[in-house]
Amino acid sequence: MPLWKRLGFLFVFVVPALMPAAAWLGARSGHPDLMAWFPLFFLFVLLPIADYSLGHDPRNPSPDEAKALEADHWFRWMTLAALPAQLGVLIWSGWHFAHAGFDATGIAGWLLSQGIVGGVLAINVAHELIHKDSVLERAAGGLLLTSVGYHGFKIEHVRGHHVHVSTPEDASSARFRQSLWHFLPRALVRNTANAWKLEAQRLAKQHKRWWNLDNELVRWSVLWLMVFVAFGLWLGPVGLAFFLAQGFFAACALEIINYIEHYGLERQRFADSRYERTTHLHSWNSDYLISNLLLFHLQRHSDHHETPRRRYQTLLHHADSPQLPGGYAAMFLLALCPPLWFRIVDPRVRAFRQDSGALADRTASDSMA
Repeated sequence: MPLWKRLGFLFVFVVPALMPAAAWLGARSGHPDLMAWFPLFFLFVLLPIADYSLGHDPRNPSPDEAKALEADHWFRWMTLAALPAQLGVLIWSGWHFAHAGFDATGIAGWLLSQGIVGGVLAINVAHELIHKDSVLERAAGGLLLTSVGYHGFKIEHVRGHHVHVSTPEDASSARFRQSLWHFLPRALVRNTANAWKLEAQRLAKQHKRWWNLDNELVRWSVLWLMVFVAFGLWLGPVGLAFFLAQGFFAACALEIINYIEHYGLERQRFADSRYERTTHLHSWNSDYLISNLLLFHLQRHSDHHETPRRRYQTLLHHADSPQLPGGYAAMFLLALCPPLWFRIVDPRVRAFRQDSGALADRTASDSMA
């Protein structure tokens, strides 16, 4: 991996810095309520411009390079460093919110901004960590998710989403022509409920009740409640509202990304009701350089679902995967407007289905020859 790309993954730590930058710009400009929106301007205007300006990064490591990259602790420690960064910015942001005297515009901008920051720094990095075998990494992932109150993701994503992705059983896989606004509330509710269901099923096999401390979600929920109470004791009702709102917006950001990653893609179901194996053809791929650096290669999502334990630095770009017309930041904005989303993305879904059908027919014909 070139040195510039190795260091380029540090770009993620620009994200927590956006919150104090917004406060500084507000103080210098005299418009704190307007500048509360600066992090969103950076992530959803400047970032897509940089993506389209600097273009694609389709290069994959060779097998020897991948082996060396997997063993390189630099990449592991970068993800672990997100935990103190997230906790630090969350505490500072809550304090600033309670003392800034924002009007309604500033309140909305600050809470939405902190939610998106949490979506990138907490949930996205946790997504990388919870797939790993290391106890330290999985624990750090759980702490990151608890900081935004979406700790059920640690259970549901690994044992639910990865099992049922691109099938009707998966609440995180949007159906073709399903709008974001139909998808989002259902994903939030169903995924949370399913996380508790999966833990209850695991414990039932051990002849244990779901409400005891062997339930991982009970432990994370107790920790979340302790942090929630701490914000209340420290900052009062404003602190409680801040902590709840930033977590809600972070969870929404995650499910919007889920919508983008799997929209309209389906795994074939066989006559015996089993689904075909998950491959790199069941997730949308995006190889835009800047947003992939910011998101620890999350946009190489096709390869992640084919090989979930592969570390982010060695994830592959698959040219034959369905390709998004932009990075996640641009697609996030597009998804918020269903008519535009359908107009731009639906033709790609249809074209990919047609190409996949033709490939399946050729494969079947070759196997019969």
